Amino acid sequence: MPTVDVVDFQNAKVGTIDLPPHVFGCEPRVELVHEAVVMQRACERQGTASTRRRGEVSGSGKKPWRQKHTGRARAGSLRSPLWRHGGTVFGPKPRSYAYSMPRRKYRAALQSALSAKVAEGRLVVLADSAPGMPKTKWLAGVLDRLRNGQHALIVAGEERIEFLRAAQNLPDVTVVTVEGLNVYDVVRAGVVVLLQGEVAHIQEVWS
Repeated sequence: MPTVDVVDFQNAKVGTIDLPPHVFGCEPRVELVHEAVVMQRACERQGTASTRRRGEVSGSGKKPWRQKHTGRARAGSLRSPLWRHGGTVFGPKPRSYAYSMPRRKYRAALQSALSAKVAEGRLVVLADSAPGMPKTKWLAGVLDRLRNGQHALIVAGEERIEFLRAAQNLPDVTVVTVEGLNVYDVVRAGVVVLLQGEVAHIQEVWS
């Protein structure tokens, strides 16, 4: 069972906490984490690239010249892909790149990513004693002491929406709810910051 320190907003140790081993103490599976990240990135693609096929470009459908006895190569349309201003062959069209992976595999990938952060010492459990409405300047000072210039991922409950508001203008800071926790955000974060009160909720949702 992994045990980590609980720190306050001055980054001073105030205790320890045992993390659920089936969420934070798994054997990292790199292939699952990679598959989950590729899936998430594919789902985020806009898929708006578009080209015109030969039936969509402007131009006459008339045969440019007769088939034989002109000395030129045979041609049937001004809109041929061989010609300048002609259509594009096999060009992209608007489409969705989204796909999904089985829920059990994705849950296992998230558990692997969280376990890797614990093993690397890049998961911080923060004593949940923040002021009622934390300000951006206050939160920036707290994170400067915790993340050492790295990208930070804060996991807060829906009832702590004030963390999201306070972090909106901070560079390299992402705030997600426990339900919105995802593999890509965990992997790209230099440090993952959990509010102490959310550990049990994470176990409930992602175990």
